[in-house]
Amino acid sequence: MCGRYTLTRPGDLLTELGVETTEPLPASYNIAPTQKVPVVRTKPKEADAGEASTALVRVVDNLRWGLIPFWAKDIKIGNRMINARSETVAEKPAFRNSLRRKRCAILADGFYEWKKTEDGKQPYHIYLRDHRPFVFAGLWDRWDKGPIDPIESFTILTTSPNDKVAELHNRMPVILTPEAIDLWLDPEIDDAERLTSVLQAYDAGEIELSPVSKLVNRPSNNAPQCVVPIEI
Repeated sequence: MCGRYTLTRPGDLLTELGVETTEPLPASYNIAPTQKVPVVRTKPKEADAGEASTALVRVVDNLRWGLIPFWAKDIKIGNRMINARSETVAEKPAFRNSLRRKRCAILADGFYEWKKTEDGKQPYHIYLRDHRPFVFAGLWDRWDKGPIDPIESFTILTTSPNDKVAELHNRMPVILTPEAIDLWLDPEIDDAERLTSVLQAYDAGEIELSPVSKLVNRPSNNAPQCVVPIEI
């Protein structure tokens, strides 16, 4: 599972993805479920007055982490849907429509997992070599069934871990390769088999693991100290 992640250099990643934004995104060192965080989606480009536009652009929006399906009666269901198993996402009622029509890329540059030790659970920060930013494969939905404003929310897809992450957990989030990002964000593609084919564990040789302070155990702790490696 993926229950916490980081986004410390959002500007670098937006440039790489070809996303334009007028406001700088804040760095975050301890992103937790139910928070609103930036994701990238493909949308029709706004046309000038009186003109129709068929062009598509990538935009960044803030969505709530924890997917609330459009048919849900209670938004609390989102607390249980922070992750979705990629192996079954094409069949599950909560996710299959979003797989075909509502995909997104979640901006990140690391995530956390906890390892059981004699002294309790030790958190680790997991990131790519050279601290390169990346995106998780995500699905989103829009809920509009209550007296409150509509909520757009998302889930992070997970898969079996590579050999390195397997030292800590039996699942890992799907990190999309650059080639897979283009496919994942293409609204013209809706073939479930083709889409799920890119939901694989990232190359273990590109992954680094560092033990970090237990500061990350509290979502309210959101500071650079959360990602500083420690000796254990």
